[in-house]
Amino acid sequence: MTTRGGPRDVNTSLGRTLVDEWARGGVCHAVLSPGSRSTPVAMALAADGRLELHVVLDERSAAFFALGLGRATGRPAVVLCTSGTAAANLHPAVLEAHHGRVPLLVVTADRPPELRDVGAGQTVDQVRLFGPVTRWFHDAEVPTDRSGAPAAWRSLGARSVAEALGPPPGPVHLNLPLAEPLVPTGAPLVEAPGRPDGVPWIRHRAGAGAPGAGVAPVAAEALAERVAATERGVVVAGWGAGEAPATVARFAEAAGWPLLADPLSGLREGPAVVSTYDALARHAAFRDGHRPDLVLRLGAPPTSKALARWLADPGGDGPVPEIVIGAHHGRLDPDRRVAEVVDVGAGGDGSGTALLDEVAVRLGPRSGRSGWVASWADADRAARVAIDAHLDADDEPFDGRVARDVHDALPGGTTLLVASSMPVRDLESFARPRRGVRVLSNRGVNGIDGFVSTTLGVAAGAAGEAGPTVALLGDLCFLHDGGGLLAAAGAAVDAVLVVVDNDGGAIFSFLPQAGHPRDFERLFGTPPEAGVADVAAGYGIPVASVNRAAELDGEVSRAIDAGGVRMVHVRTDRRTNVARHEAVWAAVAARLG
Repeated sequence: MTTRGGPRDVNTSLGRTLVDEWARGGVCHAVLSPGSRSTPVAMALAADGRLELHVVLDERSAAFFALGLGRATGRPAVVLCTSGTAAANLHPAVLEAHHGRVPLLVVTADRPPELRDVGAGQTVDQVRLFGPVTRWFHDAEVPTDRSGAPAAWRSLGARSVAEALGPPPGPVHLNLPLAEPLVPTGAPLVEAPGRPDGVPWIRHRAGAGAPGAGVAPVAAEALAERVAATERGVVVAGWGAGEAPATVARFAEAAGWPLLADPLSGLREGPAVVSTYDALARHAAFRDGHRPDLVLRLGAPPTSKALARWLADPGGDGPVPEIVIGAHHGRLDPDRRVAEVVDVGAGGDGSGTALLDEVAVRLGPRSGRSGWVASWADADRAARVAIDAHLDADDEPFDGRVARDVHDALPGGTTLLVASSMPVRDLESFARPRRGVRVLSNRGVNGIDGFVSTTLGVAAGAAGEAGPTVALLGDLCFLHDGGGLLAAAGAAVDAVLVVVDNDGGAIFSFLPQAGHPRDFERLFGTPPEAGVADVAAGYGIPVASVNRAAELDGEVSRAIDAGGVRMVHVRTDRRTNVARHEAVWAAVAARLG
């Protein structure tokens, strides 16, 4: 169809319509990497102004930046790129978004069908490029001025947001074939009016399966009966547990059960919390005397392998029966221990908060503290005293103390990003209970890639609405995404990177590979040739060095107060790291013994 003055500008019309629907659906951020084929959407984003636009040179970094925005806000951010290998570079972040349940709106520009599979430059097969991990994939038609196209564009934009939000939240992939001309032609636009009052083209509402909508009372009665009949139970919480500490604390108190909460759960606070479970699970006498009869799990399993091994086969009697509460978490069962899943439905936050609240009411207040929960509390106090005393006895920086002290030093309202590998394990093992710190990590596929970019994305998403953003990471993790610092200047965000520099991959020293010393350093330890402080300085990032453990708190506080992106560089000794961890466990055993 053409107007009296000639053809209308369909590419610009499509771009502006999609951006308008994304904004109507609550999308607040977009990240793009420069490219030609994506021009119509890129220019529409720049012209609209409702979505804060971040330009990141490298597509992999851009995708992890958008992932960080999604983690911080709970809303999908758009990540836009051109065709070819640019689209392939988004794949690691798409995988993390899928497994980590983070909303992400992936938009790849593409050549039109007539240029595919004929050797045209910068053209690869982008149809279902990310396989089965997207919540929804759509290979759009080349924009034309046909009847019905405006409604199709509106529907595409609205549905992409809704699908990314889930449940469960995750990545959506829109592949947009675009024919030249790609820049605005000056021709009239295709009229594509949206719904009145700024609402999305399609509004999605939670269905009747939401907690408290008919299913939860039945589930609550059955669960309350099961809990009341079990004295020796424990609540185990990992990432995705819903971050409702008051509700979970009420439930744990009513049940008379200890709460074993990974810092990533957002639940490591309150009187029932046992923060030293990793150390306790390594102590044979404690394990023998504290075999639970039932585990109620919220979210993903905690990181601790010691806890997982114990619950999988405590005392040779087979695994402890495990009930998982919360939508979609029943599939997080690597040890095949889960005996029952209570799916709370599609509504709410999917965490089971309303269900646990109702169970706590049905259980009623306990007349006194049971011997079961008291024995856990006594052991936790003893282990905490032993851990802290051992850590504080030596002022030489040690990875475990760094994790504990960073967590302690943060002001209320801080978001703490923790890298996979050793930092997330050290935080779980050594962090004390506290309120006011939100802990995030890329634990969907547990990779270290894209961590700097994720941190900057979280900082951008939290800007003006939350406290500081601090990251705890190792030297290899930093170097793996050192290029992510290119986004630091353009993003104008505040973030502190606390880099534990132990000259390589410390986690491998805990693994069987360490028993092969001839090849260990070259294949696994991999001490980097580049210095992390030098790399940071090359990107214009100020660096503060920590030489004594007692200096860390002050340097982190000063970096937060100074603003901008800064590094606190802490040198530790990888070659003594295993021995220092084992000395902590020995100190706990001696205290409990």
